[in-house]
Amino acid sequence: MPASQHQSPKSDIEIAQAAKKRPIMEIAREKLGIAPEHLEPYGHYKAKLSMDFIKSLKDRPNGKLILVSAITPTPAGEGKTTTTVGLTDALNVIGKKAMLCLREPSLGPSFGMKGGAAGGGYAQVVPMEDINLHFTGDFHAITSAHNLLSALIDNHIYWGNALGIDSRRVSWRRVMDMNDRALREIVCSLGGVANGYPREAGFDITVASEVMAIFCLASDLEDLKTRLGNIIVAYTRDRNPVRAKDLKAHGAMAVLLKEALAPNLVQTLEGTPAFIHGGPFANIAHGCNSVLATTTALKLCDYVVTEAGFGADLGGEKFLDIKCRKTGLSPDAAVLVATIRALKMHGGVKKEDLKAENLKALEAGMANLARHVENVQKFGITPLISINRFSADTDAEIALVKEHAKKLGVEAVMADHWAEGGKGAAEVARAVVKIADAGKSKLKLLYPDEMPLIEKIRTIAKEVYRAKDISADKAVRDQLESFEKMGYGKLPVCIAKTQYSFTTNGDMKGAPTDHTVNVREVRLSAGAEFVVAVCGEIMTMPGLPRVPAADSIDIGTDGRIVGLF
Repeated sequence: MPASQHQSPKSDIEIAQAAKKRPIMEIAREKLGIAPEHLEPYGHYKAKLSMDFIKSLKDRPNGKLILVSAITPTPAGEGKTTTTVGLTDALNVIGKKAMLCLREPSLGPSFGMKGGAAGGGYAQVVPMEDINLHFTGDFHAITSAHNLLSALIDNHIYWGNALGIDSRRVSWRRVMDMNDRALREIVCSLGGVANGYPREAGFDITVASEVMAIFCLASDLEDLKTRLGNIIVAYTRDRNPVRAKDLKAHGAMAVLLKEALAPNLVQTLEGTPAFIHGGPFANIAHGCNSVLATTTALKLCDYVVTEAGFGADLGGEKFLDIKCRKTGLSPDAAVLVATIRALKMHGGVKKEDLKAENLKALEAGMANLARHVENVQKFGITPLISINRFSADTDAEIALVKEHAKKLGVEAVMADHWAEGGKGAAEVARAVVKIADAGKSKLKLLYPDEMPLIEKIRTIAKEVYRAKDISADKAVRDQLESFEKMGYGKLPVCIAKTQYSFTTNGDMKGAPTDHTVNVREVRLSAGAEFVVAVCGEIMTMPGLPRVPAADSIDIGTDGRIVGLF
């Protein structure tokens, strides 16, 4: 058996820091045919691609799109980003021209619990520390643009409120890119007349911002500006909407986002080009990297590998029902990532017992994988199962997974890219090429635009989560009806719920059925052009865990960062 996960003496950051990176200008020229004048370098190993160059690509044919998703996440780990990186390296190993598109990591989970999003082992994007920290400043630009709008709302009210904004009906919250539960609900403008009119307010994390969603769905600067102007920030006493363009905010917001809108080019440990751009969370937003990055990559390569956040039921569904619906994109193949460890956890095994062979639990946990396979197939996409190899996996366990996959009519391929890089996923790459080149995947959206909003939510709950129904109180139903009367009934819905279960209870593993999905709140994202349905106890401003990752992160006198995963 090849070397496998958790056998390497080096941590992810040690592997990344020891990497021999090539100047990004060389990667761009040799791998993508992009001349230096079309790049704006951020140091030697990061660069932004010029918007003028992107426009020049419009008549080129598209390559094939590979979507990487996963089973329902567990504390045992699945390795979706690692697989996205390893698979793209593997496609190049077998002689294909391929690149990948990922989301930028948020500082909140980087210093909290989830960790970064640059892959792992010998399947990483670099420079890893930069990517997981401030990178090229995109998230700061998004945070600033969002909060500029917040400031302009309160300033408008302070200086006479010509638009007649009802301060009790300001729907635009502030954001910051950090987990901070103390800011979820606040009272602002305290301290007297000079500070404005006191009102209830709150913060979301930047990746939940509608500006982030708009940023990732905009096709160009003009589209970005139009969408920003369409953001509904508040209502008047007569319940009429007030938009960002009514406050003349969208132009200044677009100025702050102008540089950020250009996709960021970096490389993998093996020198494969990668766009890392935008980063909405999949449990509280639509969970995909920017449309600009994906569509540009498709003009530059024969195969583009991208991922959707968390499991196929959450990020995968949104990638297909929101991103593909809005752009005309359609995956040529889907890869579902799993580990035998995680499948055993779905079968009831505790984390501390995962190293022991347990075929009964593995068989029970396969129900979760089967559910995701069925869901991907409902969208008309042909899936492939990629199993990340761990050192404790036994031959009997591997055989059981392959046998069950065969019964599902799909192939399960073992991969060892964590330990071996691209060559460790070569078999997965060959299987993916076979599916993509066969041309059998034809995207079928889950619901039509014309379906009422509440029925769209119910359709996702029943078809994807296998719920018996949804529940929503009168206020939520009335809100959805008001959105439809305002002309937003044809928008897709973005479900905000826990990523850890098909239900709204994160402790329910496996493949539960006949549960009820409670819709607690709905929010209109008129600029991003979707309606957010908040289900269960999901938080749009996460908190830090008892022992945050920040406790272990430090920097030495030599400037070397330690403890970052």
